[in-house]
Amino acid sequence: MKKLLFAAYDLNIGGIEKALVTLVNKLDENGYDITLVLEKKQGVFLEELSHSIKIVEYTPNEDNNVIIRKIKNLLKRLMFILKYKNKFDFSACYATYSLPASFTARAASKNRALWGHADYLMLFNNEEKEVKHFFEKRKYNKFNHIVFVSEEGKKSFLKIFPEMSSKTIMCNNLINYKEIENLSNYEIDIIKNNNCCVFLNVGRHEEKQKRLTRLLDACKLLVKDKLDFKVLLIGEGPDTKRYIEN
Repeated sequence: MKKLLFAAYDLNIGGIEKALVTLVNKLDENGYDITLVLEKKQGVFLEELSHSIKIVEYTPNEDNNVIIRKIKNLLKRLMFILKYKNKFDFSACYATYSLPASFTARAASKNRALWGHADYLMLFNNEEKEVKHFFEKRKYNKFNHIVFVSEEGKKSFLKIFPEMSSKTIMCNNLINYKEIENLSNYEIDIIKNNNCCVFLNVGRHEEKQKRLTRLLDACKLLVKDKLDFKVLLIGEGPDTKRYIEN
């Protein structure tokens, strides 16, 4: 049985997290031995994981004393390497934004992949130096494959790293369409007034990636036109308070 490891931050509500759970559950169903490494073992999607999937929590130390923090994190890295060094047939850093996920994926297998979930040039406002710095911090050149979930993301990455063309592929996220069909049959009684237009967003509240202020700015124009509407932002993230105040 092939042993696979996937690394991420946590399993709270988010597109990356939902796609990861769908993927590992399908791989588990097909007979693979799956281990999931999380910085924090938390999130609503934990209960959706197959019970046979193993979870390892790898949480960096956050001591306020820099020296103590570095020593503890060094020891933590060494312990992870001693226990899991090249013990897997394949490993993946699935949450690109997580530096610990990058480390654990690199340590766990010689056959490793780094997932990209965005057009990073767009994400960093076409600042190529920032994109390059982002991927260099994740040691992108130590991975056998760079996997993007869209052609746009792949093309923008190769614009900056053309030497990675032979290692970079596009693979769409796996979608559980049966679950979507079943959920579409549920009646949701949110708005009593059928004439009210509802704008709904489900996802992580992070302005740098989601740009939800564009939706809020558009709604301000609708307020001026005295239109009847509601805005529902379902999720959480570093900019939740900002959106509430907006």
